[in-house]
Amino acid sequence: MDYKMPHRCPVCDQEMKISKLTCTFCPTKIEGEFSSCKFCRLPKEQLIFMEAFIKCRGNIKEVEKELGISYPTVRSRLDSVIEALGYGVEKERNPEVERENTNEESQRRQRILEALERGEISVQEATLQMRKQLDKD
Repeated sequence: MDYKMPHRCPVCDQEMKISKLTCTFCPTKIEGEFSSCKFCRLPKEQLIFMEAFIKCRGNIKEVEKELGISYPTVRSRLDSVIEALGYGVEKERNPEVERENTNEESQRRQRILEALERGEISVQEATLQMRKQLDKD
């Protein structure tokens, strides 16, 4: 009977190492200290998710159907697998917010330049305000 190798110690919950390998065909045995792959160390739930994700070729809509979960849940589980594998998760950029911010920055710069043109502020003050705006962004 084949059992899944435990990757966490049942006593202290630390990572376990593989210490003996046996050939399934001949009587060869190798002893030492071996690490398992990153995917092998994922919890069962994450492995099930990754299997579905790969089966669906990364199509989130298909993963939703396959596992019966929502889009945000698929994204959340994918993020947790990415983190468990030791990679950072880059938060999704929102083009609407970025466009809004760019427009606001443009308007602020325009107001500074108009105030300079009207003589309300000096060149030094305009430069200072522009630099402060750049530091905030």
